[in-house]
Amino acid sequence: MLFVSIQELEAAINYWRSQSPAVGEELHLCAEAAALAKPYALMIVQGSQRVPMDVLDEAAKLAIQTFLKNTHTT
Repeated sequence: MLFVSIQELEAAINYWRSQSPAVGEELHLCAEAAALAKPYALMIVQGSQRVPMDVLDEAAKLAIQTFLKNTHTT
């Protein structure tokens, strides 16, 4: 996969939030959702519809790859 769409990032964040809901008074996100939140926010601000995989940091790449592996069947 060369690119990740904003819809895939949003779905992945929601997936990770359902797997590990936010905790504490501050509603701290799990590590996977937090790793995806920054590129997601940047895409919204920039009006981007997709982002190259190679610009994601390792934590975000792992989170999106695990999400796709666990949710997409071929």
